[in-house]
Amino acid sequence: MMGIDHIGIAVRDLDGQVSLYRDRLGLAFEGIEEVPAQKVRVAFFAAGSSRIELLASTSPDGPIARHIDKRGEGLHHVAYRVPDIRAAMAEAAAKGFQLIDQEPRPGAHGTLVCFLHPRSTGGVLTELVQHTRSEH
Repeated sequence: MMGIDHIGIAVRDLDGQVSLYRDRLGLAFEGIEEVPAQKVRVAFFAAGSSRIELLASTSPDGPIARHIDKRGEGLHHVAYRVPDIRAAMAEAAAKGFQLIDQEPRPGAHGTLVCFLHPRSTGGVLTELVQHTRSEH
């Protein structure tokens, strides 16, 4: 792992929370993107060498909507940057981590992502992220 890529925070009202993080907390707003495959809209903010990702569901049956229904708004996941997602997935599986994704899936900003189940990571949903473009 190359370090923390971002912290994911589940929210109901993306626009309202953008205002909180940008205007009140003063983080640099990087924009909003929809990730249809995950039924989510995301907003990113620069936070030093890491980022904050706000996640809002685009569907009542989406994973973020289900998360908020069960646990409320707040911390959703911690994402770690990896240079090679497939190698990181194989290494994680070999070390006994439970992979939610058996294949990398598309993430925001053209990334490839994979999630590790909280049962195998001390209760924290963990995301592995490989950037496929050079801007992040």
